[in-house]
Amino acid sequence: MSGEEEENAAELKIPDEFLKAKCLMNCEVALILEHKYEQLQQMSEDPMNQISQVFEKSLQYVKRFSRYKNPDAVRQVREILSRYQLAEFELSVLGNLCPETVEEALAMVPSIKTRGRAHDDDAIEKMLNDLSLIKKFE
Repeated sequence: MSGEEEENAAELKIPDEFLKAKCLMNCEVALILEHKYEQLQQMSEDPMNQISQVFEKSLQYVKRFSRYKNPDAVRQVREILSRYQLAEFELSVLGNLCPETVEEALAMVPSIKTRGRAHDDDAIEKMLNDLSLIKKFE
């Protein structure tokens, strides 16, 4: 992206380093932090000595705002969203916010319609239905 262009996430006009970066959904971060938390507890007789308040608050935050709790469901969500050739940013936003309608999805991530992939409303609807099935059976 040239320095003269204005950034616009709605059109996915963001710097290249962000387009190429791996984005994680809150539920993925929760799994990582929970694993680290368990490791820290096992390594110390007094786990509170090694676990910072920032770490604990971060863990609480991602657990609270994670839409998916089951590790298999988290993996399935990423797999489903990856099928639609979404940018990492788009995938993370949709996985975190879980829109229920095509209109909500387009309001949250307008670039899924404008970025040359031309996902039609039916494809977006199918993607959202697949995600809701995971949530329903989790």
